[in-house]
Amino acid sequence: MAKSVNKVILLGNVGKDPEIRSTPGGTMVANFTLATTDRQKDAQGNWQDKTEWHNLVAFSRTAEIIRDYVKKGSKLYIEGKIQTRSWDDKESGQKRYRTEIIVNDISLLSSRDEGSSSSSSGSPSSPSSSYDQRPAASHDDYAQSTEISDDDIPF
Repeated sequence: MAKSVNKVILLGNVGKDPEIRSTPGGTMVANFTLATTDRQKDAQGNWQDKTEWHNLVAFSRTAEIIRDYVKKGSKLYIEGKIQTRSWDDKESGQKRYRTEIIVNDISLLSSRDEGSSSSSSGSPSSPSSSYDQRPAASHDDYAQSTEISDDDIPF
């Protein structure tokens, strides 16, 4: 049998506050949407933004982190897998389908005001390694910090 891969990586913004619920067995579930935007040129050469909306589902500890730290507008880095569910609509009897991203790992990239900066693989209060929280330095500050004096040379 040939090897197969089902991996999704998304970087985007949450569309609305996550919906949190629990299964009858007590497992926490978070449902939310994430928007990703791609910029392309149209036929006239003008840049056009195309937004794609993704349905995401997270379970257990990841759902708890989403409940506590994610809200509308939060910027997230998501790793997961794609899954399509199907069911029969009770009203029409038609077969319905929903494609979702099952979240395996999440990094919160927003500032504390916009959400929080943490990763599901660490504690909720640990900063994410993919988000630099330092203030941006001006060009002059950078140049001064990289100057080398004779004392810095080891020989």
